[in-house]
Amino acid sequence: MARWLQQCPHCHYAAPSITKAHPGAAAAVSAAPFRALIQDAGHPPLARRFLAWGHVLEETGALHAAAEATLHAAWVADDAAKPDLASAWRQEAVALWRSGPPLDAEQTVRVIDALRRSEAWEDADATAAELAMLSPPEAVSHVIALERRLVAAKDAGRHTVATALPPPARRPHVTHRRRDLASGGVFGWLRRLFRKD
Repeated sequence: MARWLQQCPHCHYAAPSITKAHPGAAAAVSAAPFRALIQDAGHPPLARRFLAWGHVLEETGALHAAAEATLHAAWVADDAAKPDLASAWRQEAVALWRSGPPLDAEQTVRVIDALRRSEAWEDADATAAELAMLSPPEAVSHVIALERRLVAAKDAGRHTVATALPPPARRPHVTHRRRDLASGGVFGWLRRLFRKD
């Protein structure tokens, strides 16, 4: 994540590439809220970089992109063992997503996950229920079902999308591991693997 954004050492403008500034960035970077954000020593430096980029995006009207940047700051807070900051930034990301254009199903799943991770249980479950009623694609339905199970269990932990999806039909899934490896156990499998025909 440290390589996802560049940051100017002088004005502290942050972006995926600082060679060409985002339209409107100069006004956002020179404003007092941006300066205060950059100087807040209570936030991890990498999180400040994502928040700086998110601030520029928000000020220029790119609310969904600002939400993503703010969510990335929450991930940094997770890694820095700062759960209060992570929760607050997830809530900010949700507010940004909801303030922007209508969300598609995948974006709404991100909102649900952010709500669950910040322990906004009722909002997460209500949002998941609303999305489920819209008959989303099958993969999204699986993720919604997982999110609702996690909300019911008051589980605010990290989970991967792979946890929600059923095993693939063609290749064995991790849950389909066989102990005997066809026959002969591990040593039989190794002998067959390395035998010369």
